Amino acid sequence: MGAAEPLHAKGPFYSPSLNAPPAKHLYWGDTHVHTNLSPDAAAGGNVRFGHDELYRLARGEAVTAHSGRRVQLNRPLDFLVAADHAEYMGLFPALESGDARLLATEIGQRWHAMHQAGPEQAAQILVEFGDALGNRKDLLQSPAYNKSVWKVVTEQAERYNDPGRFTALIGYEWSSGRGGGNMHRIVIFQDGAERAGRVAPFSSFDGDRPRELWRFLADYEARTGGRALAIPHNSNTSAGLMFSRTDSDGQAITMDYARLRARWEPLTEVTQFKGDSETHPYVSPDDEFADYESWDRFAGFSTRPHEDAMFAAEYARPALRTGLALLGEVGVNPFKFGLIGSTDSHTGIPSADENNFWGKFSWHEPSAARATEPFVNIPDIVQLEWEMAASGYAAVWAEANTRESIFAALARKETYATTGPRMSLRFFGGWDFEAADLERPDWVSACTARGVPMGGDLALRSQDVAPVFVVQALKDPIGANLDRVQIVKGWLKDNGETAERVYDVALSDGRRVDARTGKAPPVGSTVDVATATYSNAIGAATLQRVWRDPDFNPAQAAFYYVRVLEIPTPRWTAFDAAFFKTRLPPEVPLTTQERAYSSPIWYVP
Repeated sequence: MGAAEPLHAKGPFYSPSLNAPPAKHLYWGDTHVHTNLSPDAAAGGNVRFGHDELYRLARGEAVTAHSGRRVQLNRPLDFLVAADHAEYMGLFPALESGDARLLATEIGQRWHAMHQAGPEQAAQILVEFGDALGNRKDLLQSPAYNKSVWKVVTEQAERYNDPGRFTALIGYEWSSGRGGGNMHRIVIFQDGAERAGRVAPFSSFDGDRPRELWRFLADYEARTGGRALAIPHNSNTSAGLMFSRTDSDGQAITMDYARLRARWEPLTEVTQFKGDSETHPYVSPDDEFADYESWDRFAGFSTRPHEDAMFAAEYARPALRTGLALLGEVGVNPFKFGLIGSTDSHTGIPSADENNFWGKFSWHEPSAARATEPFVNIPDIVQLEWEMAASGYAAVWAEANTRESIFAALARKETYATTGPRMSLRFFGGWDFEAADLERPDWVSACTARGVPMGGDLALRSQDVAPVFVVQALKDPIGANLDRVQIVKGWLKDNGETAERVYDVALSDGRRVDARTGKAPPVGSTVDVATATYSNAIGAATLQRVWRDPDFNPAQAAFYYVRVLEIPTPRWTAFDAAFFKTRLPPEVPLTTQERAYSSPIWYVP
């Protein structure tokens, strides 16, 4: 018998995929869900939904809610992060079981008595939890207890992680309230329990400055060989701190600080239950779609009135502009982040669908009265449940549904945010794309080879050529048609100031931009509020465009991201009113215009 032929035969490959990079697939997830291990979630009525219930829901199963109603996601998720607060993680289940390590402390005994006294007394623990965060005072001081809870968290993630079918990323929330504003981050590990279990979560009690958290992440990677990142959220409630031009000590941002922030925080959670953080009318006065699910009455979670000067450091679009300015000043852009959405659900129910909204806290599961009740029982905080947004989800383009692949997509910012609907969005930037490229059956591969995807950087090709962008948006298969596709541009002017413009690049129903106003006419509405229904008689199932920047200046740094708007649809408040046959006050919005935000593509001269 002769020698076997080698498997790597010489000559060109017949199978074209042998020379091609792996195809990327769209995966949907929520990187920010709290269970009853979070003290505020448990104090808010969540006594039933732990990690078992959360993972089962995320993978498509039905479970029983506190009200006795059955709950199930409209569609399963592909990946999930159970992101409980590091501070007092597991407190309420431990109080319920009478954990000996807690009862050995004076505060543990007092909280145990309050917990046993009933819901009202138990809710006061939430007030003390908030005070402890603000004062950076760990009243328990039990490292052994903290490590035992983290062991449960990592083991549960291992149990439910199913590579190729469902990814359970290990993570938690670092909840700093330094300076009186929300400075919280979600910490996500690429790794399994073997690596992530070697550390205990770094909490704001350990260090309440972002730089201290980054130091912990760097130490984790050096010690374990693993990977980690952090994702800021609720910048809209940061009291002007999240994207400030100064660090947590009030010092001007330096090159070193900018480099660290860009390294450890590649993403920002731009939309969730506590409002939308893309932009605001104060900082984007020419954008008719800027005022979406805005939380702008208070400075952070306080009774202090909001100050206009805070807006520029609270929203993603002005922060992206500030990043360009700081690039010019210190040489590094600290706010070069991609965009995702997630729910921040404290019910353990990761649903961002308007017709399946289970409230911020478990005491606001669906009921006839919930919309007009305070969203949290903390004195002087008067925001009502109807102000919650049923939002959002994280979409990633990744090669496989595995921890390594999902994490890599997050790290390289090939991600986008939606307020709930699962529309498919592609966005590429390059220099020589043509309209005909979208007609090619292999247009995604061609754009990948000749350009960069969302989250990428464009290098200057020629002083005489403006960048070209390819965008395609497909409606949610079981959702609403699309109204329009927009490209949002921000740039650094020659004088060091920044500017922005929103371009309508694809419109449904044959509409055109008015040359006089620069605006497109509204798409209209088919919503029947009384029945919480709508029709896809308007809008488009698909919108796409190859668009060249008509105002490009090769000397000016810029960013570009896509915003996709659906046609108007019923808001969760309308579904409540129709289901329970109630009438809501006139100030309660009953319709919404859901949207998606891509991660930017940057051009730097």
